[in-house]
Amino acid sequence: MNEIEILKRSIGDFFSSSMLKLALIPLLITMTILYIIFFQMASFGIDSLQIIAQNSQNTEELIIDESAPFYFVWFTYLIVFLFKYSITSWLAAFLIYTVGIIFIFHFSIILTLLIIGFLTPFVVKYLKKTHYKALILKPYGTVLGSIYLLLKTIFIMIFLYIALIPLYFIPLINILAIYLPLYYFFHKLLNYDVSSTILSKDEYKKIYEKSSNSFRIRTFFLYLFSTIPFITLFVAIFYVLYLSHAYFIELEKIQKNSSEVL
Repeated sequence: MNEIEILKRSIGDFFSSSMLKLALIPLLITMTILYIIFFQMASFGIDSLQIIAQNSQNTEELIIDESAPFYFVWFTYLIVFLFKYSITSWLAAFLIYTVGIIFIFHFSIILTLLIIGFLTPFVVKYLKKTHYKALILKPYGTVLGSIYLLLKTIFIMIFLYIALIPLYFIPLINILAIYLPLYYFFHKLLNYDVSSTILSKDEYKKIYEKSSNSFRIRTFFLYLFSTIPFITLFVAIFYVLYLSHAYFIELEKIQKNSSEVL
């Protein structure tokens, strides 16, 4: 089966009633959490940020609500620092809006990936029942393994964000620098969720030694698709379907070869 056929089969499965119902879960949960965060920040106020900016320029005393979230406090002090100098005030306004948009976009992808991790077993079960009944699954994933990989991947992603800061100010290169850490997180988490739900460790090693570049290209394609604002909220289940089909097909080859040898 070539890549076009895998895509067609994945799209067909995505529009099945079972998968469309499942696709609503990450959409509703992510939108609810983003909604809560937005109004929590709004309650401590966009208007108050403008007042803080004006006070900082006039060197007036700054008073911050003690009940404000920690990220709001850090953000406030950053604004005060930038708005003290008129030469940086225009830059600060631009950064606030730009960073805010990028943060919401990245956070929505990270949150959606975490949610679909819980849904992957249901997707795999549906595909096995629909297309791959004869295959035997020996998933190598464990709860502790998932937690360890998640923490490790988040740590490395944050490290990359910090390490690449000097590149953020170079036109064109800054786009790559901003999106590279998130792709790392996207690839690692999605690839682990799917492979660990379908394959044994030995099967995964065999497939990845032979086809690692193919799977990196697939996750890169999915990641590029996810850069369309908030598209991931609607089609996250498709990512799992597409990657699962690819692993199922490779597993089919392995088990077929094994049966022929026997």
